[in-house]
Amino acid sequence: MPQRRNPRALLTPAMRSVLERMARAGPAPLHALTPEQARMAYEVGADVLELAAHPLARVQDLSLPARDGAPLAARLYAPTQERLPVLLYLHGGGFTIGSIATHDRLCRSLSHLAHCAVLSLAYRLAPEHPFPTAADDAWDGLRWLNDNAHALGLDGTRLAVGGDSAGGTLAAVCALQARDAGIALALQLLFYPGCAMQQDSASHQRFGHGFLLEAEHIEWMFAHYLRSPADRSDWRFAPLDGCDAQGAQVDADGLAPAWFGLAECDPLLDEGLAYADKLRAAAVPVTLELYRGVVHEFIKMGRAIPQAHTAHQDAARALRQAFAPQLV
Repeated sequence: MPQRRNPRALLTPAMRSVLERMARAGPAPLHALTPEQARMAYEVGADVLELAAHPLARVQDLSLPARDGAPLAARLYAPTQERLPVLLYLHGGGFTIGSIATHDRLCRSLSHLAHCAVLSLAYRLAPEHPFPTAADDAWDGLRWLNDNAHALGLDGTRLAVGGDSAGGTLAAVCALQARDAGIALALQLLFYPGCAMQQDSASHQRFGHGFLLEAEHIEWMFAHYLRSPADRSDWRFAPLDGCDAQGAQVDADGLAPAWFGLAECDPLLDEGLAYADKLRAAAVPVTLELYRGVVHEFIKMGRAIPQAHTAHQDAARALRQAFAPQLV
């Protein structure tokens, strides 16, 4: 019987070099930190491998209300003062870390390359705000943007939602809610989203150690985010196989078209592939890009990883096509 290939052999030389440099730096593992320490560490390192920040004509800090009256910070990016279509962007970080600041350069890049506005939302984080607060805040942000786009000088008839990792989960959940609320979305833009109730797929087993996103990191994040094991079966945590209050899996019929950007050496790979298959089975238009030899979070490593720039270009192309006026 042939031996199974060492998964690290899949890494590109550049990706392997980045991981080796990170290991030599010897940072404290995420799961050994408090949430406050983890957030600070992530903020400090967020831009180290990022592409340079694109200057934009409009960068505006905003505040919008959550359903409980709490103010949610947001930042609007736009390359011009035109009435542009707009993407609601939800940052990654396992529902516990990440911010507008950690994803500032990514949002600038998407706005610049797609020639659209991007509204980055600071949904509230766990453990101070456990499940389902992040999902509720994301949906409140999308509804607010739908209602206020015109007042902001944006084209609310061309609206998309997107995010990376946990933000991709939230974007997928928002797309389901938008369908049910009759809010037409042009696209759901999903960078390596978490989608499944359990983290036990083959990719979790194969890439759960030594590929940046460690199994212990995921356990740490979800231990802070989820109130109890029962939350795992909620579709707002697991859009792939979670259930509604009646115990029925949520169907994907009639969802907005989806673009997936997945990393080959990522524990979340299999659930992203499975969610794309679920959407295809429901006749949802799906475009899936699989970036070979890279790990979770690679889209924020544009200075070192060429695939990051490619992924930015691919995502921007998908947005431009989704936002293009339809010919009648």
